[in-house]
Amino acid sequence: MSQMNSAYRLATTSFTAIALAIAAPAVPAFAAEDGAPTATESAEPGDLTQLVSQVAIPYEQFELDNGLTVIVHEDRKAPIVGVAVWYNVGSKDEPEGKTGFAHLFEHLMFNGSENAPNDYFQYLQEIGATDSNGTTNFDRTNYFQTVPRPALERALWLESDRMGYLLGAVTQEKLDNQRGVVQNEKRQGDNQPGGLVFYEILDKMFPEGHPYGHTPIGSMADLDSASMEDVRNWFRDKYGPNNATIVLAGDISAAEARPMVEQYFGPIPRGPVNNPAEAAIPVLEEDIRSVMRDRVAATTITKYWPAPGITSEELTALNIGTSIFGGLASSRLDEVLVRDEQLAVGVGAGNFDFQRMGILLVNATLKPGVELATLEARLDELIAEYIAEGPTEDEVRRAATSQLATTIRGLEQVGGFGGKAVTLARGEVLAGDPGLFKKQFDTLASLTAADVKAAMERWLTRPSFTLVLEPGERDSQYEEASSVEAGEASASPAEPEEITVSKVRPAPPIDTIASLDFPELERATLANGMQLTYAQRDAVPATYVTMSFDAGSAADPVDKRGLEDLTLELFDEGTADLTSQDIAEQRERLGASISTGGGADRSTFTLSALSSNLTPSLELLSSVVREPAFNAADLERVRAQTITGIKQQLTTPQGIAFRSIAPEVFGAASPYGGNSTVESVSSISREDLVAFKDTWIRPDNGEVFVISDRPMAEIVAALNGVFGDWNAPATAKGTKSFSLDGAPDAGNRIILINRPNSPQSFILGAQLTPLNAADDSYIDFTNANNSLGGNFLARLNMNLRETKGWSYGVRGGPQARENAVVYNISGGVQADRTGDSVAELIRETGEFLSTNGVTAEELARNVASEIGELPGRFETSPAVLGAMQSNALFGRPDDYYESLVAKYEAQTASGLDAAARSALDVNKFVWVVVGDASQVQSQLEALGMPVEVRELPSEE
Repeated sequence: MSQMNSAYRLATTSFTAIALAIAAPAVPAFAAEDGAPTATESAEPGDLTQLVSQVAIPYEQFELDNGLTVIVHEDRKAPIVGVAVWYNVGSKDEPEGKTGFAHLFEHLMFNGSENAPNDYFQYLQEIGATDSNGTTNFDRTNYFQTVPRPALERALWLESDRMGYLLGAVTQEKLDNQRGVVQNEKRQGDNQPGGLVFYEILDKMFPEGHPYGHTPIGSMADLDSASMEDVRNWFRDKYGPNNATIVLAGDISAAEARPMVEQYFGPIPRGPVNNPAEAAIPVLEEDIRSVMRDRVAATTITKYWPAPGITSEELTALNIGTSIFGGLASSRLDEVLVRDEQLAVGVGAGNFDFQRMGILLVNATLKPGVELATLEARLDELIAEYIAEGPTEDEVRRAATSQLATTIRGLEQVGGFGGKAVTLARGEVLAGDPGLFKKQFDTLASLTAADVKAAMERWLTRPSFTLVLEPGERDSQYEEASSVEAGEASASPAEPEEITVSKVRPAPPIDTIASLDFPELERATLANGMQLTYAQRDAVPATYVTMSFDAGSAADPVDKRGLEDLTLELFDEGTADLTSQDIAEQRERLGASISTGGGADRSTFTLSALSSNLTPSLELLSSVVREPAFNAADLERVRAQTITGIKQQLTTPQGIAFRSIAPEVFGAASPYGGNSTVESVSSISREDLVAFKDTWIRPDNGEVFVISDRPMAEIVAALNGVFGDWNAPATAKGTKSFSLDGAPDAGNRIILINRPNSPQSFILGAQLTPLNAADDSYIDFTNANNSLGGNFLARLNMNLRETKGWSYGVRGGPQARENAVVYNISGGVQADRTGDSVAELIRETGEFLSTNGVTAEELARNVASEIGELPGRFETSPAVLGAMQSNALFGRPDDYYESLVAKYEAQTASGLDAAARSALDVNKFVWVVVGDASQVQSQLEALGMPVEVRELPSEE
């Protein structure tokens, strides 16, 4: 929770709204070079040309006779392959009356194809896929999964079956069900604070009929009116191989890939070509303004400007320009509005680039007690100054170095939302060039302050749309998504519609299993007595250092809840010699990040650094950890941000529910049972911060975890050179007591928190279990839970989402702490099915724990999934770093993860049933429901459990 994080702790609805329409940014790969400086020979910070020259994703590209574009990137670091299939169709390509079709089809393509008729996730789990999903935005629809190398052919068979042989498996029942799921997806988004902002942005910024003028989720009326023939024709027109690109990134060469791709995709015939809709950059005739009200904790003002798309020569300048102005921790807006003048508790700026156009935005969240007019006037002045003066060359270098360093550290991932496969696919599909990233980075290397100034001046001087979102009741009529065939759920189930198989295509076998090669761990004791656990990974020239202290939120005094969080927030807000602005600028010059966190049981400081700059990065980390100033002005500023964050949590259904459940499960006096409140945070003094640091953040109460491309000897020397003289203070270190005396044990009850006008209810059920995450048998419970609530195919989700269509998603799973394990079930459901949903969750769980345990099919699928996922789970250094810390927290051996295969293979259905039934009792759940009491109270009372109705928690 460093400044880098706290700058974004008040995630604004402006960024959230825009993010709904775009994919995660692509992350290029890094080609390591020999002869890089050692950890103690720091490279010159800000050498952009050198950094850019090392960023590369070598690829080979070819095209099948049917027009399918294939791109292959070879990366042999792990036995996995990222598979990405991008279709050149998005919501901007939808004609009037068919909005939402691209997104609806994304859902339908997960519902089975002719030769793989079951849920797509079932087949992915069977082969051990990780990072699997699909997304739709304005410009494209994509599907991705990372699979073990031996399962690659099976993945290609699956993707080709839904590309070429889908329609025989699309039934009216599936269509109706997925319309219901989409409706609940819309309700879930709309139910969040600021959930209606995106509609307003599109309405005000785009003229009627503009391709970008409607949301990807589309019109529910259009979806409801879609006939089966409409749906079939949409697929025939848009999803042919000549309208698609497939990228394979990982343990595969182009020579190996070509015959596989030709075998499975080659027979699919060409279809019509979708020429992406042309769309002009909208021009506002004059400045326009809207004021919206919603359940938000503070007023946010956001200004939006239309901008060019991803092929614009000005794109890099706009990205860097907005980063300097409001994106970096050292940004102009942070320095002036948050730190110096303290008019805002959060700021931001960004450039969201689409294929044909983009949106620039700048925003600020009002500090309590400040007039909106004052903040807006100062924001306008800063925008005008920035346009007139432009950035400095130092700012440009810092922003560029920060961007490149972040890229380099994320380079190990081949698939998922932001891996190398996405980078290549995005460039090809949206710009006709898989190497687009390289051109953009070449531009970055030579970018000047004058370039940035010219781009910002060109686009920020045009008319803009200003949106003010302030606390209050929504003042416009909300259009509820109607329920598909509401009221007919109790009817007898219809006979399944027959699937037509146009061509029989047997699934290819999987002959071998990819094995996990978890890094060997080494240990040393530093000069200050701290134990170092080290692993070497050389895929990227980066070093990760986590200093972990035995504290966490459980170290908070009962009357000072939030002390640990507030203290950690303030560590990098100033040291004996550096201001928070100095710290932010130094991080950016070094390409380093410093973050704090850790959870309930540990407090952590994590440094992510370029190995060439390790020593100066460690020196900065040392200043932050050892010499925090805890200045009074910084304390009051961060206190205001923290209090606003608490109030914001009290506006979201999830935040309300999870803040309410802990004292019900543990008791308010337990280290695990409390929440920070406005009152508790307001009572914390500087003396409390100093006492917390001296009691908990000290070398005799912590350990160090490192992953680096550098050898251990270099790491030990660097750490000793910086931290070797750190001594513990004379005061005693802290202790925690985890007695459960006084914890409430009355389950089988409902707490209904009234949140009027909620289109969805959020349900959270929890109970304290006798489980211990350190026990060898714990994985028996977690794999048993894969049948009940642990993944998409688990019974709770398949019932409420895929069968009933009442929810966008439900999950159940354990939350493991060092001294307790709580089991949670949670999900949002449509308001008119709240009571029915709770009843189904109870019935499904009760049957699983008694008469309907783990089936042979579930056991086989879940064991295969857990084993197959292991190589993909530890693809990146941060994932290994997290596993090292988990092993330490729970006292597990170094070979814990490598030993899991044998343990999974030995599991039986009866053994998993026993693990689940000894851990859970369906009658011990405490249920918290956040929803509109006028709609749901009678539904809940009909369940026969005590129902306690509470009003929304006050903002204190």
